[in-house]
Amino acid sequence: MLFTLVLIFLYLLYVIKPVFESAKIEPVHSFALNNQEKVLATGLDELQELAYTIDEQGRIQYFALKASNNVSVGEKAFDLELLDQPLKRVISGHGDKKLLVTQDNNIQLVAPRFQATYDTGTREIIPNITYPLGEEFIAVDEQGVALQHIAFAMNDERAVFVAFTQDGRLIKTNLLADDDFSYDPAYSIEYQEITLDSKRVDEVKVTPDAAMAFVRSADRVFVFDLSTDDNELKATIIPQLEQNRTKPQQLTAMALLSGSSSVLLGESDGTVSQWFEVATDNGREFKKIRSFDVSNTEAIKQIYTEQYRKSFYTLTAKGEMGAFYTTSENDLWRGSFTSKVPESFVISPRANGLLMLNDSQLSLYSVKNDHPEVTWSALWQQVWYEGYPEPDYIWQSTSGSDDFEAKFSLVPISFGTMKAALYAMLFAVPIALAAAIYTAYFMTPELRKKVKPTIEIMEALPTVILGFLAGLWLAPIVEHNLPAIAMLLIALPATVFFTAFAWHKLPKEIKAKVPDTWAPLILIPTLCLAAYCSFALSPWMEAAFFGGDVRQYITNDLGIDFDQRNALVVGIAMGFAVIPTIFSMAEDAIFSVPKHLTSGSLALGATPWQTLIKVVLLTASPGIFSAIMMGLGRAVGETMIVLMATGNTPVLDWSLFQGMRTLSANIAVEMPESEVGSSHYRILFLAAFVLFVFTFIFNTLAEFVRQRLREKYSSL
Repeated sequence: MLFTLVLIFLYLLYVIKPVFESAKIEPVHSFALNNQEKVLATGLDELQELAYTIDEQGRIQYFALKASNNVSVGEKAFDLELLDQPLKRVISGHGDKKLLVTQDNNIQLVAPRFQATYDTGTREIIPNITYPLGEEFIAVDEQGVALQHIAFAMNDERAVFVAFTQDGRLIKTNLLADDDFSYDPAYSIEYQEITLDSKRVDEVKVTPDAAMAFVRSADRVFVFDLSTDDNELKATIIPQLEQNRTKPQQLTAMALLSGSSSVLLGESDGTVSQWFEVATDNGREFKKIRSFDVSNTEAIKQIYTEQYRKSFYTLTAKGEMGAFYTTSENDLWRGSFTSKVPESFVISPRANGLLMLNDSQLSLYSVKNDHPEVTWSALWQQVWYEGYPEPDYIWQSTSGSDDFEAKFSLVPISFGTMKAALYAMLFAVPIALAAAIYTAYFMTPELRKKVKPTIEIMEALPTVILGFLAGLWLAPIVEHNLPAIAMLLIALPATVFFTAFAWHKLPKEIKAKVPDTWAPLILIPTLCLAAYCSFALSPWMEAAFFGGDVRQYITNDLGIDFDQRNALVVGIAMGFAVIPTIFSMAEDAIFSVPKHLTSGSLALGATPWQTLIKVVLLTASPGIFSAIMMGLGRAVGETMIVLMATGNTPVLDWSLFQGMRTLSANIAVEMPESEVGSSHYRILFLAAFVLFVFTFIFNTLAEFVRQRLREKYSSL
């Protein structure tokens, strides 16, 4: 058994280990380009089999990155002509789109694509060029003035260009699809001029959703809203740059993170700061969220971001390179492959490779960085996610959006596990121990032979049935009869007390007519009557004290959120499942107390209650404590009841009227949909490991305390 537990422990560690491994960047291939023309842009396909260059003569050349039957690594595989006139520069957009700017300031949008064919019986990658906006040149500025800076974004319905012209104008050009750019490149065009209180522009960026434009001008960044025709100034980001007489600090680079929410600003002191909008009392404002110390001596020259994740790379003038992940504040990798800023730097679509061009040398690097979002601080500390007003503990692993960032805080689901176990134990322990004490010490042997097996049979009831009944039957009853539930907490104990007191006061002649075996059964009708009265009085109580609707009173007047499937329902249902475990073990421990101890206590003049408290319970305390800890372990590991009887909301709230999500339920819900080997998959195994550790700690403490109790009271 111990060997099996060790194997489970080791396997969990084996699956979890990769999420905490450091990133690795290693060179793969490097080869010289033979062409004499200046290269303006580079790129590579998703599988890193072909790399391409776009030179100033308007040609695109493809080079093999993997050897095949036809070509070797570094050999030219294809050569296509994009334009029949020289290019001035190439602007890279979101995804694989490239904006070509000719020497005559003509503009054309192209998208290099790669298609796999099997015509020869083997897999072969064939590149081609598509023109998302047609093969005609695009007139970005209706006045025909040369453009100093330009950025663009495009979707199926429109393409947006934001540019700064040589005569000092900031312009926006809208290309509206006549139908859908996916099928027809035909469009209508709109020209607008954006008011900018600056004659200097250093950089322009447009978010991939074409909603905002970021314009860097000296030491500030202007943010414009592109979703309306007014193109109003949405915000002005002014970093608090430390200035001194010897070396004034300034902004040197800007980049947009994936998701269209955050902007990264590089500074001359070697730091990179992340900014995004935060809800404040004055509306949504851009705030500095976090910063990264990239270099102690060098200014940030370039920032490159991944297409789908929140990772980014930085480069300094001396070629110092760093890889970072924003949300987890993870310093992934630092190093240098060149002594200066590369002429071109490309991150592969899958973020598992880098392509750099330096001195006509094209180099491919492999990147092993599968889990940058996972750190101990991101798992167990508050994290400030994009769009949230403050740092928080959040578990949200999936979404319907490609721009979604997974949130993997284990705190809410660990908290939910403890919350569910606590409320279940509050319900189960008093009932189970009281029943065990009465059954083992006071009940007649004939009745005990019937009661004990009946309660133990309850343990065999499938928990999925209990969860089903709790979620679909009990939860609505609790919601519509909250006053009755509250009255039951008082009425049932009071009924037991007064019934017992009345029985005690009855004349002996009457009590003698009732066999001792059947005397406890008198409680059944009285308890049923108390429960009926509580539910009968519930509507009256609700109308008299809560305005006719307790749920509305709790939500509106008390300001407490109310979920139909909440901790109260889980406590009752899971407590019902835990009661047989605690009862059976505790009853055996109490019943096993040697008879000579109780007989001796009674012979010395102690009452049965004194004997119970001073002798029986102390002697049986190791077994009783073990029973409670076994019940706690059962509650911590329970899955189906909490899965079906709660809303599975991972929130941090002790409220009885709020739901929760536990570790076990989270694993059961999300494991089938997680991708094998992904961060989500491995963190679910980490959740299983945490649950394993929880139960191990509980069992270890239980055994330690049980041994101490046994040593202490063994002499009785």
